Amino acid sequence: MGTVVPVSQGEESQQRRLARNLNELLQELRVAQAGVQILFGFLLSITFTDRYADADRFVRGTHLVTILFAAASVALLTAPAPWHRILFRRGRREDVIEVANRFAIAGLVFLALAMVGTVLLLGEVIVGGWIGIGLGVFAALLFGLLWFVFPLRERGRDTIDEGGPDDGGDRQE
Repeated sequence: MGTVVPVSQGEESQQRRLARNLNELLQELRVAQAGVQILFGFLLSITFTDRYADADRFVRGTHLVTILFAAASVALLTAPAPWHRILFRRGRREDVIEVANRFAIAGLVFLALAMVGTVLLLGEVIVGGWIGIGLGVFAALLFGLLWFVFPLRERGRDTIDEGGPDDGGDRQE
């Protein structure tokens, strides 16, 4: 039998923090995954409508690119689960969290692009022309600002010591 080495309070705290970070990340991904999977199903179902048979090249091209964005988003937003499962109990939780965070951000970028493509696609089919394109531009601005620009601006205002670990939790001041 091996010797049991007591875990210091700092290491225990580190493990709890990592577990909390992973749980928070997985909860956030569940929200995004549901949305992108519903969107993906909607985009696939469009091809089976009578109206799609008469769609022009622009609509078909926009549809295909949008489906590819949605598929990339599904792949990236679901990737953390298999990473966690495959590396389970290997002492790699910190690595899983780091990679999963990158996948989550990239997956959200592709989800935003898929949403913009969907709005553009629907705008083109419903009203067409510059109004349809304007709706796509509006969606791009909305998602870009709310999901990326504003949070990145707020992140730039942080006064957290850059050398310390980012636990992803709320700071108590």
